[in-house]
Amino acid sequence: MGLTWAESYLGRVRASVGDADTLLFVGARGVILDDANRLLLIQRSDNQRWAIPAGAMELGESMQDCAVREVWEETGLRATALTPFAFYSGYTFTNGYGHTYQQILMSFRIHAWEGELQTVTDESVDAGFFPLDALPGPRSFIIDETLADLAAFERTGTMVLK
Repeated sequence: MGLTWAESYLGRVRASVGDADTLLFVGARGVILDDANRLLLIQRSDNQRWAIPAGAMELGESMQDCAVREVWEETGLRATALTPFAFYSGYTFTNGYGHTYQQILMSFRIHAWEGELQTVTDESVDAGFFPLDALPGPRSFIIDETLADLAAFERTGTMVLK
């Protein structure tokens, strides 16, 4: 649906600087809960983990535009109403390819969307809505933290900053 990794801004930067340096990863994630309070997850094609739709921002995009695009690319759903609830800037991680990134990422709660859920895309091998007490595994380590941050935002009305 979108750019390949090699074509993406982050893919081009990684290819230019190599594997050893830590890069800034600027991106967004979109949290969708349906009317039954089930969470939308995708099963990623690269590592088979269940995850919240998310990804890196491209040049010229806003974080909101990034969230809308990533959700669309990974699920076929187009977000039409979303609210930022958490901003992360202090987390460094090394992925399965040995690439290290410091994340600068915003999480958005998506309140409304259009389209039909696509369970298989270029970036996912499955997708679905799951009860919060029965999420599939193996799953991304950030799901629990993201849901806790959303609950804190909903309780206080204050954006979570980490």
